[in-house]
Amino acid sequence: MKLFDVYPRFDVTLERAEGVFVYDKNGKKYLDLYGGHGVISIGHTHPVYVNKLKKQLDKMVFYSNSVDLPIQDELAEKLGNQSGYPDYDLFLCNSGAEANENALKLASFHNGKKKIIAFNKSFHGRTSAAVSVTDNPKLSAPINRDGFEVEFIELNNETTLKQSLQKNNVCAVIVEGIQGVGGLDAPSEAFLKTLSDFTRKNNALLILDEIQSGYGRSGKFFAHQYAGIKPDLITVAKGMGNGFPVAGVLISPEINGKSGMLGTTFGGNPFACAAGLAVLEVLENENLMQNVNNVSSYLLKELKQIPQIKKIKGKGLMMGVEFDFPVADLRKKLLFEHQILTGSSSNPNLIRILPPLSIKTEQISAYPAALKQVMSEQ
Repeated sequence: MKLFDVYPRFDVTLERAEGVFVYDKNGKKYLDLYGGHGVISIGHTHPVYVNKLKKQLDKMVFYSNSVDLPIQDELAEKLGNQSGYPDYDLFLCNSGAEANENALKLASFHNGKKKIIAFNKSFHGRTSAAVSVTDNPKLSAPINRDGFEVEFIELNNETTLKQSLQKNNVCAVIVEGIQGVGGLDAPSEAFLKTLSDFTRKNNALLILDEIQSGYGRSGKFFAHQYAGIKPDLITVAKGMGNGFPVAGVLISPEINGKSGMLGTTFGGNPFACAAGLAVLEVLENENLMQNVNNVSSYLLKELKQIPQIKKIKGKGLMMGVEFDFPVADLRKKLLFEHQILTGSSSNPNLIRILPPLSIKTEQISAYPAALKQVMSEQ
């Protein structure tokens, strides 16, 4: 048997990782500015994380949600307090797509409607409902299509939003705190406030997809918190487990649950919860959100000195640099000549970085230095 060939891959074979670096089979060290799609939040093999998982491994790895698992309550309480949502409920699952799938279901359960508003260039996952609100028809198989009505509108366009919501048939609006795959565009603070106001007035729910932009990556716990709003539903994953599959939906106290409404076999298992608790502990004890702001300010200053960069997008350590030419070859040079891993997006001219939130200025300084060198050679 061989692997199903669906991933374009760089010719790099990784064997181990530590902090902000990964190492290939020959021992060559690479600066990880991508974190495996923004999953590595507190750093590779962080000792607190490793120790907590080892201890949990000795106690119990798994049991289903047919019994009480106190570690779930511990995670919910700690996440609520650290994120600023202590009065919300938490539904635990396994992936970002699953979190969005359940958020969309909850919205429809709540108001009985089924039309969804999503945004151009959005990405919310590959499962049935999540892929339906993802603005990429290539990802939808025939079985995924025509399940419910989805209207894609322009981000930050209040006029179109108002027209769509006034029809009073909208179940929910789903929006990313910062678009990831779409190319680091983000809803403005004013637009998020309008979204919050309009959805409430029109009996629709606001779903904030913070799967990539959450968990401190923007410099606040959630990117939408810059706007001072409280969505009805918030989806989280990626950085939540620092590499272990864990995800969740933060649910407004105005939304009532009932037995059997949602379910998952593996979601909220003790091992996943231990990973989630370790991440929150390190985020808090090492003041990583302040580090994000410090490193981001430094990096922004350095990148602005590179004239070939036409635009800098994103917030915190979810940052994209846009050129006026495709960056595929540039990313290869960064990887193979400077040993720096970066990410792409649907915008072929944009390099995306999502490094561990623990990265230091002296470590990330290699990135603008490498860009300057590559630009000077062209």
